[in-house]
Amino acid sequence: MAQASSSSSHKHTNRLAAEHSPYLLQHAHNPVNWYPWGEEAFAEARRRDVPIFLSIGYSTCHWCHVMEVESFEDEEVAKLLNDSFVSIKVDREERPDVDKVYMTFVQALYGGGGWPLSVFLSPDLKPLMGGTYFPPDDKYGRPGFKTILRKVKDAWFSKRDTLIKSGAFAIEQLSEALSASASSKKLPDDLPQNALHLCAEQLSQSYDSQYGGFGSAPKFPRPVEIQLMLYHSKKLDDDGKLGEAKKGLQMVFFTLQNMARGGIHDHIGGGFHRYSVDERWHVPHFEKMLYDQGQLVSVYLDAFSITNDVFYSSLSRDILDYLRRDMIGPEGEIFSAEDADSAEHEGPKKKKEGAFYIWTSKEIDDILGEHATLFKDHYYVKPLGNCDLSRMSDPHNEFKGKNVLIELTDTPALAKKYGMPLEKYLDILGECRQKLFDVRSRRPRPHLDDKVIVSWNGLAISSLARASKILMGEAEGTKYNFPVVGCDPKEYMTTAEKAASFIRKHLYNEQTHRLVHSYRNGPSKAPGFLDDYAFLISGLLDLYEVGGGIYWLVWATELQNKQDELFLDLEGGGYFNTPGEDPSVLLRVKEDHDGAEPSGNSVSAINLIRLATMMTGSKSEYYRQNAEHLLAVFESRLKDVAMAVPLMCCAADMISVPSRKQVVLVGHKPSLEFDNMLAAAHASYEPNKTVIHIDPTNNEEMEIWDDNNSNIALMARNNFAADKVVALVCQNFTCSPPITDPTSLKALLLKKAASGV
Repeated sequence: MAQASSSSSHKHTNRLAAEHSPYLLQHAHNPVNWYPWGEEAFAEARRRDVPIFLSIGYSTCHWCHVMEVESFEDEEVAKLLNDSFVSIKVDREERPDVDKVYMTFVQALYGGGGWPLSVFLSPDLKPLMGGTYFPPDDKYGRPGFKTILRKVKDAWFSKRDTLIKSGAFAIEQLSEALSASASSKKLPDDLPQNALHLCAEQLSQSYDSQYGGFGSAPKFPRPVEIQLMLYHSKKLDDDGKLGEAKKGLQMVFFTLQNMARGGIHDHIGGGFHRYSVDERWHVPHFEKMLYDQGQLVSVYLDAFSITNDVFYSSLSRDILDYLRRDMIGPEGEIFSAEDADSAEHEGPKKKKEGAFYIWTSKEIDDILGEHATLFKDHYYVKPLGNCDLSRMSDPHNEFKGKNVLIELTDTPALAKKYGMPLEKYLDILGECRQKLFDVRSRRPRPHLDDKVIVSWNGLAISSLARASKILMGEAEGTKYNFPVVGCDPKEYMTTAEKAASFIRKHLYNEQTHRLVHSYRNGPSKAPGFLDDYAFLISGLLDLYEVGGGIYWLVWATELQNKQDELFLDLEGGGYFNTPGEDPSVLLRVKEDHDGAEPSGNSVSAINLIRLATMMTGSKSEYYRQNAEHLLAVFESRLKDVAMAVPLMCCAADMISVPSRKQVVLVGHKPSLEFDNMLAAAHASYEPNKTVIHIDPTNNEEMEIWDDNNSNIALMARNNFAADKVVALVCQNFTCSPPITDPTSLKALLLKKAASGV
């Protein structure tokens, strides 16, 4: 009934009103007669013998909102669409499989892509032509959306055969190109090292030494690039090439610092925006995505492990505390995104990009009183607005008189200028941020996309779990200021386990061992895709390695078996991105690009290597062979365009490392001693390390290890001491003498890998 009453207050209501996706619901009252993706729409297009107009976007996408207001709310455009097309709306976050097919087509044909994606299809779903955002009317010599609708309608009647043939041909070509396979079952011996060096070299050449980051504006935080640079520097360091190693680290640290000081970082509420439009990380595109937060926490944690500098650990906390404050549901589920646009004070109808986040100089004076000058000095706040640092920051004067907070001056120097101890200066800044946060909280909030996506939750689970142990390395008495809460790191572990439990309860079928892709008011219709399995498995392995129960490891192996059954190309190697069971999805792609998110194949390769190290015998061999065959599929990518696949370069190197380090901890769980030993095991940056912990008094745990790796079970029996935790560090089939104190374990793990154990 609620449905009927809400729709009666609207002039138009279409089929999207019955959907769960926030993006589809945003379009439920357009005059366009939208259908969701599905057989009802396809049948209608066949019955009427008209083309399909497919529009793909997501709920926090700025240009999607623009096209909705300009075109989909316009009665004239709606009439053109309703008379001559069947219109379908797709949420790319709900159906990445559908998005991938048509995005690939548009990119291949027109050289660029993006959202909103606008594609015309035949009733049998073959693409005819497409593009991204279209303005409603012709301008600058480019056809507007209305003109395009009329042209496609005419072409459908006059040149239909040609259109359909070319669409079918395009899909055939793409299908061939994107399902690469490998006849060889492994990479040539020298390729992993070469790919790793080539990728690091290509990234170094694109490094911006003035402002940090790789490449020019717009600048995205692409954490996979940072992961590669850290991994490569560690290799150089282990090989004794200290100067080169240091150079790579400096690029990473400078980038992470500038991002943290820039406007891409939300100084008031924590977390990071999507990207900056300028080269200085200053004016961002203001949406916040969960996948960015999860990966950025991990790279800031890595930087902390290497430097022990609390600057990096507090940035990890800043992001995690933002997630815990604003992005977590009642059962621990983690939401997917916050919009860039929000309403300004004066009228609820008009939304503006960044309205929630930006400040006038006067607002800051009014809120902060005596500390306003100090704060404005610190964050480069100016009466006329501060988006003047680059001509790219605000080309259309949208932020005139407004300020996006950015730190341009060295903090100790400013504390000195104000004649106060650094700690007091930082306290005042923290109090100021808290006051601005309280005022900001009363502004109209950006729209929250409260969809729960398995793959993105997997990335967040990883970073939360890792933080719970790595942050135990912060010096005692470390002080934090708002928006960092400064909780006991254990709380991050609890948050990670809750998120994993939510997925297990609501998005996993215990009988079939299958995942569902997303959840909002119930599970979505879309099945789990490769990224959902791969990213969740990675998160579960991290959850186990930092001290979570053995059941997380068992679930990870169950999911890996199911992933292999659904996505693995047994003949050609590697994983397809979809299960291939839905005939409406025309392409099964083997994704390899490590972009804003890593690719499912790169993450899977690393998962398989980690699992192979934990098991012995035929299981270990099976995982290893699948990883080798997968990497062989992407041999030419690793050889020719390493920069496109940074995480896969790391995976290729990992598999070529003669022997991963294994840290085995034996003792009673849970106990403070055990936690301290786990923290020591995770304290140093060592990507080629596996941590296994085992309590020999736990029969279930011992049984699992007896089945999967009897060496571990034997080590546990032989090294158990009732009153202490024993650590063994093993490599190349030899183990260190037992260690019983965290400091010695930390010291041993910090020794150069080259010297062996």
